[in-house]
Amino acid sequence: MTDLPSTQELAIDVSGVSKVFGGEPGGFRALDNISVGIRNNEFFTLLGPSGCGKTTLLRLIAGFEYPTSGKILLHGEDIGLLPPYKRPVNTVFQSYALFPHLTVAQNIAFGLEMLGRPAAEVRDTVDRMLALVKMEPMRDRLTNQISGGQQQRVALARALAPSPKVLLLDEPLSALDYKLRKEMQIELKRLQNETGITFIFVTHDQEEALTMSDRIAVMSAGLIRQVGTPSEIYDRPADRFVADFIGETNFLSAEIDSVLEDHAILRLPGGGLEKAFLPKGAKTSGKVTAAIRPEHADLVPEGADGGLRGTLSNIIYSGSSTHYHVRLHDGPDFVVRTQNSPDNKLEFSVGQAVGVRVHDRCVQALED
Repeated sequence: MTDLPSTQELAIDVSGVSKVFGGEPGGFRALDNISVGIRNNEFFTLLGPSGCGKTTLLRLIAGFEYPTSGKILLHGEDIGLLPPYKRPVNTVFQSYALFPHLTVAQNIAFGLEMLGRPAAEVRDTVDRMLALVKMEPMRDRLTNQISGGQQQRVALARALAPSPKVLLLDEPLSALDYKLRKEMQIELKRLQNETGITFIFVTHDQEEALTMSDRIAVMSAGLIRQVGTPSEIYDRPADRFVADFIGETNFLSAEIDSVLEDHAILRLPGGGLEKAFLPKGAKTSGKVTAAIRPEHADLVPEGADGGLRGTLSNIIYSGSSTHYHVRLHDGPDFVVRTQNSPDNKLEFSVGQAVGVRVHDRCVQALED
C-alpha cells in the first residue's frame, strides 16, 4: 500500500524502486517496486522488522547504494545515481562516528570547514547549533568526555549544521537506555519542528514511530504495507501484518453476517454479533479475521452483557495498566488491558468464569 501526495509537496519522491543484491535473476530482492512520497518539513518514519528493507531504502536516498530500477527524486531532481557528497542530505548513524580527539564545537564545525565555509559563518553556525541542541556548556569538552545522550545531540548538531534539505536517521536511539531514549524522542521531534527540515527516521520500535512521526510507512519483505498517520496505522491497519506488528492485537476467526456501507456485522466465536470497520477494497462476505485491541474491550462478570465468554487464565500487573488473559470457550486466548486508577479497580481472580465486552465500533475486519 502506497501514498503519493502531490509532487509540489514532496521532498522525496520514490517511484517504482527496486533493489536487488547479487544481480538478477537469482539475487536477493531487498526492495520490490516500491513507491512513496515524503512531504516537505515532515517527520517520516520507515518502520518494520529486521530485513524488511527500511535501511536499504534509507541508503538509497543517502547515495550509499544505487537502485536496480526506478527513480528517486529530491525536490523534483533525480538523485538516483548521484554520489553521496553531491546530495543535499545528511545522515545520523546508530554509531555517532564523532571524532574523539576533537571538542564538541570542533566536531560540529568539521563538515562546514570541509565545505569551505567562511570562518565567521562557521562560528555563527556552531553557536546556533549548540543552542539548538542545548549543549553550549559542553562546547569545549572532548566527545569521549560526555554521555551517550550528549554524543547523540552533537551528532545531530553536526548533521544539521550545513542545513541539509533532508536529514536521514538510521536507528540513532537504539544504543540509549530506556529513559534517555524517551527524552530524546521528544528532543528529535522538537528539533524537526524548529528547523523545518524533512526527517526520515528508520526504526523497528513501534513506540518510537508512534511517538515522533507525522506519518509512518510500515514495511515487510521489501514492500510497503501501509502509509499513514500514527492514529491511522494503529486504529485502521490495512492488513493483519500491520495490525500484528503495531502494538498488541487480539485476532479472532469471524464471518461476515451483513454489510452496511464501510462497516460489517461480524459473527464472532460463540455466535455473538459485532459491528466492524471494513478497510477499503476488502471483501464483503465469507470468513475474515476480527482484530480487537486489548484496550478496546472490558472484562465483565459471567452473565453480564458480554459477547465473548471464557475463563480468566492470568492477570499481569504492569504499573499503569493490568492485562487480563482470558481463555475463550470458543476461540483463542484474548487479552483485555485496563488502565489502573483508584476509580477503576476490578475484582477478578484466576480461574473465574468471565465475559468480554467489546467497545462499540472498535473491531476491524481483516482478510485472512
